[in-house]
Amino acid sequence: MSEKQVAVVTGASRGIGRGIALELARTHTVVGTYRGRVDAAESLRDECGADIVRCDIGSAADRASLIAYVKEKYGRLDLLVNNAGIAPRERKDILEASEEIFDEVLDTNLKGPYFLTQLAARVMVEQGSGRIVFVTSISSYTASTMRGEYCISKAGLSMAVQLWAARLAGSNVQVFEVRPGIIRTDMIEKVRDAYEEKAKGGLLPQGRLGDPADVARPVRAIADGLMDYGTGTVINADGGFHLRVL
Repeated sequence: MSEKQVAVVTGASRGIGRGIALELARTHTVVGTYRGRVDAAESLRDECGADIVRCDIGSAADRASLIAYVKEKYGRLDLLVNNAGIAPRERKDILEASEEIFDEVLDTNLKGPYFLTQLAARVMVEQGSGRIVFVTSISSYTASTMRGEYCISKAGLSMAVQLWAARLAGSNVQVFEVRPGIIRTDMIEKVRDAYEEKAKGGLLPQGRLGDPADVARPVRAIADGLMDYGTGTVINADGGFHLRVL
């Protein structure tokens, strides 16, 4: 049994997930998953002592192995951060997009977190407590017709938050959504300059793109129990993008 609380952060080797893992490692035993970039995962371990585990969130076998590993090694699971996600390999107009890419994105971004949560929730219900975070996106409500798969996957995650929050509220397991905006990660690297200009030009009321730390801070508040009486809450980390201004 781990003396510290145990947090699983999926997709922890890069970007937002790495920022969350680094923040949580100050207080938690962090189990960070990665899929392909073992070098990035190893550098995370070296930087903050995270336990790194290769896991394809889209694989049922990998999800089961991950939770079994955490239970066997640490004897508890206090926080699950569903962060792992991919963009479509090809950006195509929805009139041309393929089923293959749709399935690939949905398996990783929606089906994977949904059923990983199912496994984690069973552990948390049994131990009598736990917290679950879904990292979604402003794409859950913002239509981008060149990456419809991504938008649909994130919209589905937003509903998953409501479903799991409602189901687990009576079991002392709280569920939250952290909804990032445009964050400086490798996912936007090719269009970063354009986004920077749009942010300054009024797209984002606060005038700048976000950093992974801007998403990690709300997760910190959740991990510390500061949001426990608000299960199902959506926290925007988007520089004010969600505001409707005339």
